[in-house]
Amino acid sequence: MAVAVAVVAAGAATVILRPRSGLIDPATIDPRAYFSEAELRRAEDFRGVQRLIGVGSLAISGATLALLAVRPPATARRLLERLGQKPLRGGALVAAGISVTLTVTAIPLSVWAHERAVDYGLSTQSLGPWFADMGKSAAIGAVIAAIGGAVGLALIRRFPTRWWIPAGAVVTGFAVLVLYLSPVLIDPLFNRFEPLRPGELRSDVLRLADRAGVDVGEVYRVDASRRTTAINAYVGGLGNTKRVVLYDNLIDDYPGEQVRSVVAHELGHVKHSDVPRGLLWVAIVALPGMLLVQRLTEAMGARSGRPAALPALALSLGLVSFGLTCAGNALSRPVEARADSYALELTGDPDAFIALERSLTLRNLGDPDPPAVFQTLFGTHPTTAERIGVGEAVRGGGG
Repeated sequence: MAVAVAVVAAGAATVILRPRSGLIDPATIDPRAYFSEAELRRAEDFRGVQRLIGVGSLAISGATLALLAVRPPATARRLLERLGQKPLRGGALVAAGISVTLTVTAIPLSVWAHERAVDYGLSTQSLGPWFADMGKSAAIGAVIAAIGGAVGLALIRRFPTRWWIPAGAVVTGFAVLVLYLSPVLIDPLFNRFEPLRPGELRSDVLRLADRAGVDVGEVYRVDASRRTTAINAYVGGLGNTKRVVLYDNLIDDYPGEQVRSVVAHELGHVKHSDVPRGLLWVAIVALPGMLLVQRLTEAMGARSGRPAALPALALSLGLVSFGLTCAGNALSRPVEARADSYALELTGDPDAFIALERSLTLRNLGDPDPPAVFQTLFGTHPTTAERIGVGEAVRGGGG
């Protein structure tokens, strides 16, 4: 029953929040008309293995959680029993330990993926700084897990049969808090952000924002080139931390009309309130999702509010999160497609849009037309072939 409730809620939230207007139907295109055989082969050589590494990482994480939940090593069992004397403190330590364990078990495949990115020219970061970043991420993850473990056990002890209700509220509140604080507390730990300096690009951004009728907050330049040659931009933050962030290598290496196309896409997200709508999606699925987490945790025999229940809780949370992430991707793709359509409407420059999509794919070693199953499960954006098809539809007068 809990599975059905979660599936229906995720499906309903996706249908309710899915864009119903502002989408341009893409023309059907052949990627070989835009990319050479050598370019397509290079992208597939890189992405094909990276996809397998990603699946392998998921499998290792799942197997690790399953082992800890179902057959924990003797040392782990003794530790859990000892920590059970102080449930909340023990819960924080166990949750942090699980987080660190998952990071450690992921290291071999993560190193392989990183070294392949270096070999293909996508990463500019040596192993030393890369491990430093991993250490920061692991520390942040452990702190968040510790807080989550303590709060989770406190809720289970206070509401033994209905803890999924306050837990769902906590998940929603946590999502809002992270979105609000990340730009000012977490992101600066990894990169340097500077407001876009006065000049032609800043003037272009402000003109586009004025034409769109949106308040973008601040526009920042981030020193992404310290780590990667890839190109990106994104909208982040909430309220007074809202911002548009542009990679420095996008600003430095791309012509103005293509940068404007990127900015217009991000303005589309602001125009349609895509970030708050994403939080609304989280709020809708959080309660049924946590109901399913509770049922799965109890099915594994973990019912007490003691640290020993946390491995089963972590496994249940991982399984449900994976399913909901896939469902969220089904909403993300049309949202991104609408932002593409809006960018074309705002700039009126399909040539720049098409050139940008081709260049981004080559620069980021993207697969223009990835396998359908991977796109369905993991794709957050339309494929490059679909995005170029939208540009061609506008260029041909169909938009």
